[in-house]
Amino acid sequence: MSKFKIAYLPGDGVGVEVLEAAIIVLDKTGFDAEYIHGDIGWEYWCKEGDAFPIRTIELLKNVDAALFGAITSKPVKAAQAELIPELQKKGLTYRSPIVRMRQMFDLYNCLRPCKGYAGNPLNYKENIDLVVFRENTEGMYSGVEFSPVPEELSSLLAKISKPFAPFKDLSSDQYAISCKINTKNGSERIIRAAFEFAKKFNRKKVTVVHKSNVVRATDGLFLEMAKEVRKDFPDIAMDDANIDAITMWLLKNPHNYDVLVAPNLFGDIISDLCAQMVGGLGFGCSGNIGTKLAVFEPTHGSAPKYAGMYKVNPIATILSAKMMLDWLGEKELGYKIEKATTEIIKEGKVKTYDMGGSNTTIEMADAIAKKIQ
Repeated sequence: MSKFKIAYLPGDGVGVEVLEAAIIVLDKTGFDAEYIHGDIGWEYWCKEGDAFPIRTIELLKNVDAALFGAITSKPVKAAQAELIPELQKKGLTYRSPIVRMRQMFDLYNCLRPCKGYAGNPLNYKENIDLVVFRENTEGMYSGVEFSPVPEELSSLLAKISKPFAPFKDLSSDQYAISCKINTKNGSERIIRAAFEFAKKFNRKKVTVVHKSNVVRATDGLFLEMAKEVRKDFPDIAMDDANIDAITMWLLKNPHNYDVLVAPNLFGDIISDLCAQMVGGLGFGCSGNIGTKLAVFEPTHGSAPKYAGMYKVNPIATILSAKMMLDWLGEKELGYKIEKATTEIIKEGKVKTYDMGGSNTTIEMADAIAKKIQ
C-alpha cells in the first residue's frame, strides 16, 4: 500500500503533458504514491455540463494532495455553444473549476514562489527571489456577479448609490456587476500566512499590495488587517503599495522586495509579473493550500495551440510537484527535485522552445530525472 494518495488532475491541453513530465521526475525520487485520475476540465463541461464533476469532488475528499495540470476557459456564450444539445436546453452557466475547487475546499492560500535560477537566459535580473501570497477564495473572484442585473438589486442600488453613479439612470440590462468581497477572516489569515512564512525562512520584509486609496472599503479592510497582524511580528518589516505602483517598482527594483501579500485579483496580477521576471510562466509554480488539502499546479493555462505537441516547458509543474513534496513533509525528496532542476538550467544543454531550445516536454523531464541521485 502506498504511503500517499495523490489526485491526478491533468485537465485540458498541455496540462496532460506537463503532468506526465512531473510524474517522470517524482518517480525518480522514489516518492511512494498512488496516483488517482480525476476528471476535470472543458471536455466534461461539453459532455456533462459540469467541468468539476461530483465524482472528482469526492475524490479530493479522500486524498492527501493533488497535482493539477491546466484548464481551458471560454466566455459564457462560447461555453454554452459547445454543450451537447440536451444540456444546452438547461441553460447551464460555465464557471472555472479551479475557482470552485479553491472555494469548496477552502484553499485560501495561493503560494507562488518566483525564483531566478542561475543560467536561465530568460532571467530579468540575477538573484531575484520573491514569494507571493495571494488570497484565493474571495475578493473579485468571489463569484457574486450579475448580468443582467436583477430588477430588485437595480432598484436598491438606485436608492443607495451616490448621485454620480454611472448606472443610476440605466435600465438593469444595460450594465453588469461583479462584487468584490473581502472579509476580516479571509484577509487576516492570508496576511498571517505571509508573515509566518517570512519568520520561518528568515525573510526580512512583507509588502502588502492593495488599492485602498480608491477601493476604500474592501482594500481598506485588507490594509487595516495587515496592520493588526504586523503587531505579532515585530522583527519583520512591513510596507505597503498600491497595485499600480508596485508593478512599476517591481520592474525597477525587484531586489527591494521579498514577500508580497495581496487580495485575490492583485495577487494574480503580481504573481504573473514576478514569474515573467524569472523566466515566464514556464517557471511559475504554485500551491493552493488549505488546512486539510492542497492542490499544486503551474500558473500557466492550457495553451490549446500547443496541445499534443509536447513543446511546453514542464519546469513550472515539476517545481509545483516539489512544493507538494514539501507540504507532505517529504522535504528531502523535494530538495532533490529542485537541485536537479537547478543543475539542468545552469548547464543550459536541455532547453524547451521558450528558453531558446528545441527540446520536448518529456526530454526536459528526463534530463532532470537523470540528475536525481
